[in-house]
Amino acid sequence: MTLAPKTASIIRKSLLFMPGDSMRKIEKATELAVDSVIMDLEDGVALNQKEAARDVVSDALTTLDFGERERLVRMNPPDFAPTFVDIERTIEARPDGYVVPKLEDPYQLIAVDEYLSAVERDNHWPMLSIRLLAVIETALGILNLNAIAGATPRLDALMFGAEDLAGDIGATRTEAGWEVFYARSAVVTTAAAYGLQAIDTVFVNLTDLAGLEKECLFSQQMGYLGKMAIHPGQLETINRVYTPSPEQVAQAQRLIDTFEENQAAGTGAFEMDGKMVDMPMVRAARRVLARAGR
Repeated sequence: MTLAPKTASIIRKSLLFMPGDSMRKIEKATELAVDSVIMDLEDGVALNQKEAARDVVSDALTTLDFGERERLVRMNPPDFAPTFVDIERTIEARPDGYVVPKLEDPYQLIAVDEYLSAVERDNHWPMLSIRLLAVIETALGILNLNAIAGATPRLDALMFGAEDLAGDIGATRTEAGWEVFYARSAVVTTAAAYGLQAIDTVFVNLTDLAGLEKECLFSQQMGYLGKMAIHPGQLETINRVYTPSPEQVAQAQRLIDTFEENQAAGTGAFEMDGKMVDMPMVRAARRVLARAGR
């Protein structure tokens, strides 16, 4: 199935994972400068704590004030037996969306979508109001990217998981990241083709903020709009790199204004600051303004 490109509902520069079995850590996240809080029921929770974590996440959704922060729940993988229990136990608290990890097949996403649609109909909630974000972190997921991206209009973003992918293909993770470059590029390219946000992988070295900034700059230059975080200390770097500077915003706005003036005068390509400006540069300027929330 192929769907027309669409635009994700909010701008997600920083997405912070918090273990679903810790109310204290989730509450701490509501005080941080972060766009999306991901309450984790998967890797961040031990098998014998998943039942308790579902209760904690449900309580957090109904009792905590997240302000303007997006409230997401990372469920367990679609091939994990209690997957729909994660939704069943948290859906009444109406999270903003679910993060679906280790997605490999479009029908896995369709199954989640159909489950959510049934709940929305039964409760007379707006259809498609609960969003989905798909984590692509296996070889099969990379091969099925096109079908996954077009599986449902409920999908907002493709999230790249380099660590699990490296384990799946038998690669050794390196600082340069060339072992996952093909997959990283495939995710951001497919996201752009389908009008989805592309969210980059976590950075696992918590003490190397210089390395984090370097990786953020690299993925931002590739076209990624944001990055997952696993520690609050990473948020300042992530937010700063993925937010256009005032100078970049002013330059983009000036280019757009000049373009519109030339269009009104019947001029196509034009010169600005010694450079020839045509539609690719105009589209790039519009993306800068979109990243800035304008």
